[in-house]
Amino acid sequence: MLQDRHIRMREGLPRFAAKLLRGEAVTAAYLGGSITEGAGASLQDEKSWRALNGKYLSERYADCRFTFINAGVGGTNSTFGAHRLQAHALSQGEVDLLFVEFSVNDGEDREESIRGMEGIVRQCRRLSPETELCFVYTAADKNLSDELPFNIANHEEVAEHYGIASLNLAGGVRDLVRASVVAWAELAPDRVHPNDEGHALYAAYAEQFIEQAVAAVANAVKEEETSTSPVPSEIPNASVVPAPMIRGDVPVGELPRPLDARNYEFATMKDIGLDVVSDGFAPARLGPDDPMMNWRFATEHLAAEGSRGESLSFALEGRRIGILLLHGPDSGALEYSLDGGKNFTPVDPFDEWCLLAYRPIQVSFQEQPERQLQQVIVRCAGTKDERSKGTGIRVMKLLSS
Repeated sequence: MLQDRHIRMREGLPRFAAKLLRGEAVTAAYLGGSITEGAGASLQDEKSWRALNGKYLSERYADCRFTFINAGVGGTNSTFGAHRLQAHALSQGEVDLLFVEFSVNDGEDREESIRGMEGIVRQCRRLSPETELCFVYTAADKNLSDELPFNIANHEEVAEHYGIASLNLAGGVRDLVRASVVAWAELAPDRVHPNDEGHALYAAYAEQFIEQAVAAVANAVKEEETSTSPVPSEIPNASVVPAPMIRGDVPVGELPRPLDARNYEFATMKDIGLDVVSDGFAPARLGPDDPMMNWRFATEHLAAEGSRGESLSFALEGRRIGILLLHGPDSGALEYSLDGGKNFTPVDPFDEWCLLAYRPIQVSFQEQPERQLQQVIVRCAGTKDERSKGTGIRVMKLLSS
């Protein structure tokens, strides 16, 4: 059992729980990194905590018709999560419950972590106000300290501000480790990605969380019936669900002041369309034998060899514009301009992971003081890291925030 201090209900999940009790159609989405995607499990879509949570819901609330959305992508943080939210979760229809898991992948930049998580919340409440959220904190060495871990503290600041429920799985693991019930390496051999046993533990904690949320609604309904009827019914009428709570002094449906005005509420990830002007780039996609990691989606992109100064130009509105590269073993450097080509800023995102496979890499350009229409030129630099096999550039998506 997960100790109560590791579950913070705050506003709870009144709409989601009521739908479970009424046996209605329900959609749950799981937005996160590799742990949510299922890394470490022997079968990601059967043995991961995400898959096990879906199995539990389907069996426990068999009258409901469930849809589950896997929006986990390995190696991604909350900044990229805010950009992916619409494309990978909200675009697939009404979402009742959104799990958000980035406490392991978010780095040491507190402000960036706040902007990412706050952007997810504000974007979700603006575009899908009926969706309820739960922040999930998974375990890694950095999240097992006795003090409240850095990234979890950042996420909790956002959760508290917006009344978001949170589930501290890492806290449960820490309790077991401190009590010598299990060694951390026995649950996650690489000390990050849980094995089947670790995923099953996470899933059990998530079940406890959902049962607690459902019980809160069921008890509220019973209390309502008891106060209005001399003979309360045995089974609570979940259609009589209390109105959602008030977020501080802000009525439901309205957004409170932001913690950081530069949050990613308006972050988007767009396909490359006809409004992108290409000079030397051509449509391409990875082949079945090309090594790939951290991406389960289509790989259509614009590619250039990078030897002739090939370029792309486009216009996007936002405070900060960027691109999503498909970077790998033969990728080179690029440069970008925001002033019509008068000045270019060099970028070389090649790292040790590029030696192994192609993967999406987010490149963000210089931030502007206000949201505005920006004219962007991206140009192949024709140079490369000494470890790379080439100077190619592959642009898969356009980003704005």
